Amino acid sequence: MKIFLGPVVQAVFHPSVSGREHVPTVGPAILAGNHVSFSDHFFVPHVLHRKVIYLAKAQYFTGQGFVGTVTASLFNALGQKPVDRDSGRAGLAAIATAGEVLTEGNLLGIYPEGTRSPDGRLYRGRVGVARLWVESGAPLLPCAVIGSFEVQPPGQKMPKKGPVAVKFGPPMDLAKYDGRKRDARLYREITDDIMRAIQELSGQEYVNEYATDVKEQLAAG
Repeated sequence: MKIFLGPVVQAVFHPSVSGREHVPTVGPAILAGNHVSFSDHFFVPHVLHRKVIYLAKAQYFTGQGFVGTVTASLFNALGQKPVDRDSGRAGLAAIATAGEVLTEGNLLGIYPEGTRSPDGRLYRGRVGVARLWVESGAPLLPCAVIGSFEVQPPGQKMPKKGPVAVKFGPPMDLAKYDGRKRDARLYREITDDIMRAIQELSGQEYVNEYATDVKEQLAAG
């Protein structure tokens, strides 16, 4: 799929990349990034020389109509993994699926915010990313996509032309948390550290709220 989409993405958006040397060329690793646009799924893999597997909501694989069929075909062709976010055990299921991706030696892309930003700002991260990192021991690198919100903000079906940049930071230090009890406080601290690293790359304004809560408030008027 990258063979067909790659030239189009490059010709239209000319995405720039920095810090690519930090990304391992082989073996498992976690890319923890911001999520401001549906297009993020395509820009990050485009600038790397290896496949990135994302955990995508199951609805992307079961959509109806032309757009739904195309989206499902794209996500299947890209090797993305469906996760049911509506079940009561969605978080545990996502961690289990992510663990399998890493055990197989793959590069896992994950959005700690858990959903797309409604307004381009960076929101509080969910602690699942910290638990996954601690339990897997795989290298974790912060990453950020800049400009994709302007290219394709939420609700816009087709992206428009605009500059996009992808940045990768060096692997974060898991050893600094050694000897600590694996509990909710530790996972919260680690997640906040990850979000700060992402913010340093993205330059986004940070909001200490969950994006899902803000979306519900906006929907309620």
